[in-house]
Amino acid sequence: MEMISKARSGLTLPELSRRLELPKSSTHCLLLTLERCGYLTRNERTHRFMLGLKLFSLANMAMIGIKLREQALPALQALAQQSGLTVHMAILDHGEALIIEKIEPAGVPQQASWVGKRLEIHCSAIGKALLAYLPEEELERLIGDHRLPRHNDNTITSIRRLQQEIAETKHRGYSLENEEDVIGTRCIGAPVFDELGVVVAAVSVAGTTEQIQAERVSHLATLVRETASQIAARI
Repeated sequence: MEMISKARSGLTLPELSRRLELPKSSTHCLLLTLERCGYLTRNERTHRFMLGLKLFSLANMAMIGIKLREQALPALQALAQQSGLTVHMAILDHGEALIIEKIEPAGVPQQASWVGKRLEIHCSAIGKALLAYLPEEELERLIGDHRLPRHNDNTITSIRRLQQEIAETKHRGYSLENEEDVIGTRCIGAPVFDELGVVVAAVSVAGTTEQIQAERVSHLATLVRETASQIAARI
């Protein structure tokens, strides 16, 4: 109870310095950095530091991720079993695709991914699925803020080419990443819509180019889209 009370009323610089066992100068630098980033806020009258709105935003994002994972897990496990491929689920967070779930069937080549990993949205199937249905203004802002870094010769680095890819994704109903991030890897993704038609997450399957050959793409895309629809129905 004392900790909760302190968090609500805030702590002064000397109090924090003692609790952290750091010099006041070092503590002050840390506090200013956290304040500038929005993780702390300072009461101008009492000079006490309190939790900032950014922390509540992060907590809310975590709760959203937990809820989505719980509701989506059966469908994701079924997709992994049906496809024999690694399955990812991600949400859009600060202009990147943040992986919130990964299902990897036994015996398949391991993907260099994990829960919590961030993927660039222009060169990942799951990122493209999240990107394709954004409002035009937000889409332009994201591209402008993050640019389109090249990972290899297959990476889309042109805004015009990315716009074409987004149009193709919306027309097909699924996204495709063809060795644009890692040579030898392909991914297929699809968006998860909420009841208002807003994309809240995306699902993808990932594998080697041998596992996801051209003739398998259509079938796998159907499985991924069906999984995304099942998850949407649950939420």
